[in-house]
Amino acid sequence: MITSLTPLDWKRRAIKYYPEKVAVIDGDKTFTYKQFGERVDQLSAALHQAGIREGDHVAVMLPNTHYMLECFYGICQIGAVMVPLNYRISAADMEYIINHSDSKMLIVDAEFVEPIEKIADNLSLEQIIVAPAEGYSTTLDSVEYETFLEQAAGHQPPEVDIDENQLITINYTSGTTSRPKGVMQTHRGNYINAVNYMYHLQVQHDDVYLHTLPMFHANGWGGVWAITAAGATHVCLRKVDPPYILDLFEEKGITLLCGAPTVVNMLVNHPKAKETKVTTNPRMATAGSPPAAALIQKAQEILGLEMIHVYGLTETAPFILYCEWKNEFDKKSPEEQATIKARQGIELALNGETKVISPDGEEVEWNGEELGEIVTRGNVVMKGYYKDPEKTAEAIKDGWFHTGDLAVTHPDGYIEIRDRAKDLIISGGENISSTEVEGVLYKHPDVLEVAVIAIPDEKWGEVPKAIIVLKENTSITEQEIIDYCRDNMAHFKAPKAVEFVDSLPKTATGKLQKYRLREQHWKGTKKVN
Repeated sequence: MITSLTPLDWKRRAIKYYPEKVAVIDGDKTFTYKQFGERVDQLSAALHQAGIREGDHVAVMLPNTHYMLECFYGICQIGAVMVPLNYRISAADMEYIINHSDSKMLIVDAEFVEPIEKIADNLSLEQIIVAPAEGYSTTLDSVEYETFLEQAAGHQPPEVDIDENQLITINYTSGTTSRPKGVMQTHRGNYINAVNYMYHLQVQHDDVYLHTLPMFHANGWGGVWAITAAGATHVCLRKVDPPYILDLFEEKGITLLCGAPTVVNMLVNHPKAKETKVTTNPRMATAGSPPAAALIQKAQEILGLEMIHVYGLTETAPFILYCEWKNEFDKKSPEEQATIKARQGIELALNGETKVISPDGEEVEWNGEELGEIVTRGNVVMKGYYKDPEKTAEAIKDGWFHTGDLAVTHPDGYIEIRDRAKDLIISGGENISSTEVEGVLYKHPDVLEVAVIAIPDEKWGEVPKAIIVLKENTSITEQEIIDYCRDNMAHFKAPKAVEFVDSLPKTATGKLQKYRLREQHWKGTKKVN
């Protein structure tokens, strides 16, 4: 007997075995798995009554609330396709994505409805549903979320036979110099990624998971499915608020969370961190951009977080590597342990094959020195980019998805990213990893955040520049930063210029947007990309 693999089956299991277990906590609201299931089914019934059918697309622009979690299950279990939207993108990008995705309906949070009001006349939508947010209202021709559900009272959702290869979501990547691309993810890919999530992040029935990571980002890395699969508890978080998060660790007994290195940085450097005693020993998975070893060390020492480094992309559902911890590593110093944890690591159990290849297509030597591109193939790779066969063909060549990340492979097989191909600095013919320079600077006691980019140079072609956010009440000069780098790495890798700023540009998931920093230096050239 063969049944389709879909993460939606875990909702059925959770309701069957844990009906009275707390499934979702959202501020002062609490839902058991039975109650959560009832709300999801009512949403499905309401969608069907509104004309949404199998294969139809529904755009959703919500923060990490119970409404967002309900949408993942309520939309997808009737065979419709969810299009999660980043509520921090421009109105122009929102308009493009909603129309390009062929979405028939939009479910949007009242707090983020303003840009939709401006572009509403240009959207090819049949209906807009607005989820409530305290202090916010809208002039849109729309239906309030709870009213929408009430309209389907007494109706049951349709039963749909899900094919594991059909779409479950279309997740749009952030556009930089080109339009956002719609990553087509399947039920099968999401199921397998979520199983990897459960196994490698050690998800247990009694876990209490804090949704610090935006659910719209690669479906919460799979957390929207995996936590339900284990019958664990989802704790929703409307926005990343470090002192509030630090309180939640003890108040809710948080045992697991995920986030970009930026979120880790915000937590460990908040003044309250040193006053907070976290006794739940939470595990925290981090990815999005290569975390500095010094940051991992601080997170473990200051907050007692067990850091788990994972790696992937929206196009791979997203996990393809994780930094497996071995008992032999326990004998190393805290600094050496953090250096190991900063590596992207090895393949997960179920996702398929991942390796680093040289320009001629051969796998690089496992010597920690030869640089190549990370490529992958297997069960979690996207079906393709929606309505974009050309970009799909560029990304998937000869059966391998090309990530664009440059890395080395260490003798033990652990992969370590050295840079994005577009972020690598080539100075006088020498390759300089921007992440390596950033890793050194993060060890400086006065540095809060840093981004290293290439800037043009008449003699060398391009040289490194460090753009730094200093910690409060600190003062340091450009030359002192340069000298610090020269004392801790090869001189040619040290920044030739330093700029101090109040903040760095980031995506909604905390990734540095280096192309925005490069624009002022490389305007009109491909280096901006």
